[in-house]
Formats: sequence, structure tokens, C-alpha cells
Amino acid sequence: MRVVLQRCTEASVAVEGHVVGTVGHGLLLLVGIAPEDSIKEVEWMCNKVIGLRIFEDSARKMNLSVADVAGEILVVSQFTLYGNCRKGRRPSFTRAGHPSMAEPLVTKFCEALRAKGISKVAEGKFGASMKVSLTNDGPVTLIIDTP
Repeated sequence: MRVVLQRCTEASVAVEGHVVGTVGHGLLLLVGIAPEDSIKEVEWMCNKVIGLRIFEDSARKMNLSVADVAGEILVVSQFTLYGNCRKGRRPSFTRAGHPSMAEPLVTKFCEALRAKGISKVAEGKFGASMKVSLTNDGPVTLIIDTP
């Protein structure tokens, strides 16, 4: 499982011109699922994302988590995170999980974030052509892979 995490002041995702998910202060997560991923990776990633101390405290040090700041999270599935561009000019996506197994894991990931106390977890639409808007705060952008 791979997540591109971006700290944001606001983010939204639209499908066919209609906004399907929006958040304020918090995180935008672009989520990729690999063929070997399972609920174990989902739980690990959930704990990692929620526990990362990437928000500033009163001393302007990155010392607070998304949970500490009552932040919101927007989750957008993105199989292209597993694109391989080493050969040729067209990316290969053979390392991306098949939609039949990836979609349920993205759903479980969102459910796990909610279960851990994130009050607002918004989502894109799996498999759709999405337009994502973001005001990156910092900017802070991290790439997280499960072990």
C-alpha cells in the first residue's frame, strides 16, 4: 500500500463536474493498493497516517497529529501510484492491485480512519475520472509505503 499524504488547508474532489468530497484543515491522501495488500497493510497505514506528527504546535514545530488538531481527511484512490516508468514511454501498471480487491481495501481504509476517531473522512469515487483540488499547507507532502 502506498499513500501520498499532503497536509492541506482545504481539498476537494469532483466527478463529472460534481463535488463528491471536500475537507478543510487536514490531509489529502492519494491511496494506491498493491496486489499483495490486505487488511494488515490497511491497519498499519491507518495507524501511521493518524499518528504522524506533521502539524505545527504553538512553538511552530511539527509536533501534532491530524487527530490532535481535529483535522479532516480526503481519501482519493489512485492506481497510478504504482506506475512503473523505467522502460519505454508508457507507464506499466502491473504493480497496481486489481479493482476487485483494491476497492474494498480503500473502503476499509476509510472505515478504519473513522473508527480511529477522525470526525470527517471524505472520499473520491473509486475508478472514476476525478478532478482533485488542493491548497497544500507548508507545503508538506510525504510518500508512505507499508513495510
